[in-house]
Amino acid sequence: MAFTLSGSMNAEDLTLKITKKYLNLPVSHQKERAVMTLAVDGKPVRSFDIRLASAEPDYWVFCDVSSFKGKQIKISYRGDAAGMDKIYQADEIAGQDSLYKETNRPQIHYTQRRGWNNDPNGLIYYEGEYHLFYQHNPYERDWGNMHWGHAVSKDLIHWEELPIALFPDEHGTMFSGSAVIDYKNTAGFNKGNIPAMVAVYTADSPEKQVQCIAYSLDKGRTWTKYDGNPVVDSKAKWNSHDTRDPKVFWYEPTGKWVMVLNERDGHSIYNSDDLKHWTFESHITGFWECPELFELPVDGVTGNKKWVMYGASGTYMIGSFDGRTFVPESGKYYYSTGTIYAAQTFTNIPSGDGRRIQIGWGRISHPGMPFNGTMLLPTVLSLRTTKDGIRLFSEPIKELEALQIAKGQWKDLSAEKAGELLQPYNHTGSLRIRTTLSLSHATNAGLSLYGQNLLDYDMNFNKVNGVFYSPEDMTSMEISVDIILDKTSVEVFVDGGAYSYSMERRADSNNKDGFRFWGNNIQVKNLEVYELQSIWNK
Repeated sequence: MAFTLSGSMNAEDLTLKITKKYLNLPVSHQKERAVMTLAVDGKPVRSFDIRLASAEPDYWVFCDVSSFKGKQIKISYRGDAAGMDKIYQADEIAGQDSLYKETNRPQIHYTQRRGWNNDPNGLIYYEGEYHLFYQHNPYERDWGNMHWGHAVSKDLIHWEELPIALFPDEHGTMFSGSAVIDYKNTAGFNKGNIPAMVAVYTADSPEKQVQCIAYSLDKGRTWTKYDGNPVVDSKAKWNSHDTRDPKVFWYEPTGKWVMVLNERDGHSIYNSDDLKHWTFESHITGFWECPELFELPVDGVTGNKKWVMYGASGTYMIGSFDGRTFVPESGKYYYSTGTIYAAQTFTNIPSGDGRRIQIGWGRISHPGMPFNGTMLLPTVLSLRTTKDGIRLFSEPIKELEALQIAKGQWKDLSAEKAGELLQPYNHTGSLRIRTTLSLSHATNAGLSLYGQNLLDYDMNFNKVNGVFYSPEDMTSMEISVDIILDKTSVEVFVDGGAYSYSMERRADSNNKDGFRFWGNNIQVKNLEVYELQSIWNK
């Protein structure tokens, strides 16, 4: 490892001239967190908690200092400063040579290079790019130091990680929010013919949570925070610290911006003409965190639309919305369970596309890795009429098929034969399996991999992997699943997206079975197998 520090150091501080892109920082979980501050010309430019390693680090993280190149920077640390001499600057992050090839790095799901992620934020499409912002701790694989991380994609499958978008400030750390394109220049941030991309986010401090805005004129690469922040401060109204996660969209019938904000015990609706001044309109209880509100056609019929509202858990209501008040008509229901949390849908999708595309946070760990958390696969949401009424369906986006390499397709197999056909793929990292089981003599059946039930269908108690599920045909003896496996995760879509679930991929070290279909005299009516190429292949 080449050390490229130059400057002076005492027991507390390190001063150096920035000549490279990154500061590489050693982390040890044997250490307590302490505040590290980077200052230029006597003014703090970065401040964050870190467990600075004094001996062999557990892993390395990095701080992008390219904007300070050529300047003297002073690094101060309030903890054990014995690790300060391990900090070094370079044009590559530590571990660059193995990046995206690590043992437990997901190969078809987005993960950040280092640190922690949780809620997706600011999902928006603009000029050929899908933007994924997300809750991010750059300096540890555990939660903390909330920033907005940033990645872009042209196809929702292959992602490029960009520099951090939003940093903590005097209002607090950067919690969840959304983004819009202000085509009408309602906020006055536009420049000539360039419309501003505006982020609406929560700033969290020990005192309260407030809503703020920032804008970008270069496709989200750099951001300017509004001098008049915060734009919503509602702690006093609700006598609660919990006022967060604004989802904002333009509502054409009233010509106003709508903000759905989680406040204390549910979701509030606010209106604005300019994204800066907001008026409270209504409140509905029964949701917690990360609001969503959007309209979908029922069964694809544009003349018959309903509104969907959900919270972080994914439970949803179906109803009507007039720009000020959401009126529930049915619910709450669930459409997806498991590791998914805080899902959000994209705004500004081109009208010719018409899809409502969602990404959720996957609460999945990656043992031994210098990163934690993942984004689940993008899915398309739709409303369909079922025997129980109108329900929300979720299916993987069609773009996923670009990663597929077909390995086989078979029909009318015994469980034993189907299991044999899957044996060559026991250790395949990324795999897609589509199959339909006919239970016939069995009341429960499924598919396992090294002892983990990817599918456990109990027809007697109407449960799929322990969660109640009633098929559209109440007397059906069949179940169809679309199973997508990555190195550390499993996502399963049941009966065309009527229900889905996600879980951590966990093999039983004592189980030698590999893939195994089980159930009394079941028939595998259909089996399709695809290997999935890595999204990180260049």
